[in-house]
Amino acid sequence: MTETETGFPLHDIETAPPAARPLLEASKAAYGMVPNLHAALAESPAALEGYATLWDLFETTGLTPAERQVVYLASNFENACRYCMAGHTVRARRDGVPEEAIEALRAGRPIQDERLEALRRFAAAMVVERGHVGAEAVEAFLAAGFTRANVLDVILGLATKVISNYANHVVQTPLDGFMSKTAWEPPSLRGPA
Repeated sequence: MTETETGFPLHDIETAPPAARPLLEASKAAYGMVPNLHAALAESPAALEGYATLWDLFETTGLTPAERQVVYLASNFENACRYCMAGHTVRARRDGVPEEAIEALRAGRPIQDERLEALRRFAAAMVVERGHVGAEAVEAFLAAGFTRANVLDVILGLATKVISNYANHVVQTPLDGFMSKTAWEPPSLRGPA
């Protein structure tokens, strides 16, 4: 077990609280390793279980894998989460998000694909406005071909990211090795160009 800069333990299966061990075993089976976020969340088995449960539920929504990644990346950008932006960049490539869209999401710019842009814009607005987006934003989202169920699906995805984005800020979760080539610095925290 190691610790983060803020003193939070990064648990492995043996050092985790007993209630978190099966969850970390499931993470290892799914990813071939225990991601540092999961290792950090294991300090609170309830937090780890809540995150894993929301993640699994979001996977069952009417949004495609690529669309789910757009929601996650939009949240990661608006919440300035280094860890999640790096990890979801890798996942977005795997899930078929076009490279142009990934670069736009990482920069907080519009996406060329109109449907994905409507999704990015809606998810980002939900984060920035804390859900107070109004009927006009919902209607624009629906006009792009999404459903009212998808409105709620986006909220589920954002709830998932609140746990990980906020935990990563507090814990200062170090990037996993597979994220080394997709490291990201939030534009709001970058120095002058």
